[in-house]
Amino acid sequence: MAVLPHPPRLPGDPSDKVQHVIAFATLGVLASFAYPASSVLRLAALLSLFGAGIELIQAIPMLHRDSSALDWAADTLASGLALIALRRAWRLD
Repeated sequence: MAVLPHPPRLPGDPSDKVQHVIAFATLGVLASFAYPASSVLRLAALLSLFGAGIELIQAIPMLHRDSSALDWAADTLASGLALIALRRAWRLD
């Protein structure tokens, strides 16, 4: 949905930043389960790179989307915090 010219509206019509945070926190959790042997730093860096790629694609004029460094920052922060929180929770078991 991040690169569709006209993405569907979500229930409750959450703001763009909220959508970024939810999406990348979810990706952080999924990455942590999918790659448990990978470090938090490596997974966070890769997810940040993915977020940057999305923002670059959204800068393509034909898509009529807005590219934003703040969206990329929200992606990076959300995925990093989700990864850290989950890994710390695993250590508490």
